[in-house]
Amino acid sequence: MNKLLAAMLVSLGASGAMAQGADLKVAIDPTYQPFTFKTADGKPTGFDVDIANAICEQIKRKCVFVEQVWDSMIPGLQAKKYDVIISSMSMTDERKKVIDFSDKYYNTPSRVVVKSDVKVDDAFGGLKGKKLGVLKGSTQEKFALGELKSKGATIVPYEAQDQVYLDIKSGRLDGTVADSVEVGAGFLAKPEGKGYAFAGPSLDTPQYFKYFGSGMGVAMRKGDKLKGPINAAIKAIRADGSYKKLNDKYFTFDVYGK
Repeated sequence: MNKLLAAMLVSLGASGAMAQGADLKVAIDPTYQPFTFKTADGKPTGFDVDIANAICEQIKRKCVFVEQVWDSMIPGLQAKKYDVIISSMSMTDERKKVIDFSDKYYNTPSRVVVKSDVKVDDAFGGLKGKKLGVLKGSTQEKFALGELKSKGATIVPYEAQDQVYLDIKSGRLDGTVADSVEVGAGFLAKPEGKGYAFAGPSLDTPQYFKYFGSGMGVAMRKGDKLKGPINAAIKAIRADGSYKKLNDKYFTFDVYGK
């Protein structure tokens, strides 16, 4: 009888643990300030990380962050190395063919950045002979290959965006295509960004939607039941003021966007 009682107590304890929810493994690329980056002591931080933790709090799970290089993010998700990607992933039609997304949690446009004395028109004329670094596997890479290569620009892919900035600084690159907020904080606002500026139009007009999609969402495997709870969590933090607090921690404008 005592053994039976003990077994029942163990079973109840296991049920209680399940009720609290298992860890949620969240993939991040921590080279993307101010959205996902590391503190001096190596701790993941940034807007994406804070949003992930807020979502985990809502769905009663604990976020465990898994670092992953960008171009293997989706293969890693499909291989079940982690449960979701919360790392500024654009919700494009191409990606939606192989993975699911939550509702949008922010939306900011991408921009071309080159030296401020380079004359670039609204059709991106003026980039002939320029070497532009882009994040491998990103929407910016697809845009650059689809629109800027034909203008005579050379497109160079990198495993991480911070490597792009190092090569611009060293003179191996003439510029980049990147999220406007990220490149603003991660490059233009720093000493090495002196003499560089946005060039050409903002990439948030209809002709560029095929590259950049409809904002950033939480990525998950096709048919994952997490989608409903995560959408409810995003709605909840938008409604209770938590989202605005996180927004104002990093930005002076509404990053949720259009």
